[in-house]
Amino acid sequence: MRLAEFNTAPREDALAVLRSCADVDRWARAVADALPFATVAEALAAARTAAEPWTDAEIDAALARHPRIGERADGGAADAAMSRREQSGIDADAEVQERLRAGNAAYEERFGHVFLIRAAGRSAAQILAALDERLTHTPDQERRIAASQLREIAVLRLESVLEGTN
Repeated sequence: MRLAEFNTAPREDALAVLRSCADVDRWARAVADALPFATVAEALAAARTAAEPWTDAEIDAALARHPRIGERADGGAADAAMSRREQSGIDADAEVQERLRAGNAAYEERFGHVFLIRAAGRSAAQILAALDERLTHTPDQERRIAASQLREIAVLRLESVLEGTN
């Protein structure tokens, strides 16, 4: 769905697209309320700031839709397909995969949710380094970072939809 289609889509269709980018209803409705957009850049700017900040419940709901880093998302939902594409560039050997698995487990134990990072454009080594560093954060620091990463992912996903590269 390119920008012109998004701008003229029935509201429920536009909301479905937005929810596949981030399962945060208040955010999706705020972006949809701003339709139509003159450019993709204008749509992305709206997505970067809509319904800010996200509540803890919204962050939890959105995080629940993301697989662990290094694991493939199951199912045929649009967000699962997007996640598989985003993580497709993570080419890790068995040692790095094991370190990611152990790091994911430690992170979930410490923070109570999956480790989330914008995987697109990052190597497995970069993701692992970020995971190790983020394990040193306080829960409040990590909550803010997770929310920021969710929004980054949402904006990148929306960009791929509106530019027809998804």
